Amino acid sequence: MQLFYNPNLDETSSQFFFDAEESKHMVRVLRKKVNDEVLITNGKGLMLSAKITDSNPKKCAVEITGVKRVHPQNYWLHMIVAPTKMNDRFEWFLEKATEIGVNEITPVLCEHSERKTIKLDRYMKVIQSAMKQSNQAFLPKLNELTNFNDILEEPREGGLFIAHCEESEKYELKRRVIPDKPITILIGPEGDFSAREIKAAKQKGFLPVSMGRNRLRTETAAIVACTTVTIINNG
Repeated sequence: MQLFYNPNLDETSSQFFFDAEESKHMVRVLRKKVNDEVLITNGKGLMLSAKITDSNPKKCAVEITGVKRVHPQNYWLHMIVAPTKMNDRFEWFLEKATEIGVNEITPVLCEHSERKTIKLDRYMKVIQSAMKQSNQAFLPKLNELTNFNDILEEPREGGLFIAHCEESEKYELKRRVIPDKPITILIGPEGDFSAREIKAAKQKGFLPVSMGRNRLRTETAAIVACTTVTIINNG
């Protein structure tokens, strides 16, 4: 069943009107009619069943017929990733990470970053679309572009990991993830983290990790990390 998103719905909602853009998509593109059923999530754990009562392409109306609360997963995965020079590669990461099951994403600005600005609204649309496509009830938290030094100053719990390409001692991520615990993973830009950044992260408790023998692109490494954590927690 088609899933839609609106953050303003709660357990007390009885009816709802989609905006003009969503209404047009429902009626003109998806060919939805009166009495057709849809699902709506508020991105905070609620799944609402609804029936279309007015298939107006400018203001489609639905009646809420059921409410289900989805339990959150037992762990919290926070991916801190440097935006790639090619924006479509980072958007691909956002889409796939959302489908896999990330909880929080922070774009990070590093010494070797080639992309120094982002369009947060565009990124949020990608995440929302991926959440709906994968029928999820929780919208990942997307933070502002944050300087690497500020990242290290924030207090964190659980497993802290940094993936880098330096030829130094590293641990396999899959052997260090503890199920049902918060996890934060740092992934650097195309030019990797600087030696200073790696040293600073280690001093703050971030464990250097590897995700295999091959050197991976930023977005690929981030997806491998997401997948590894998800498999370990759901295995």
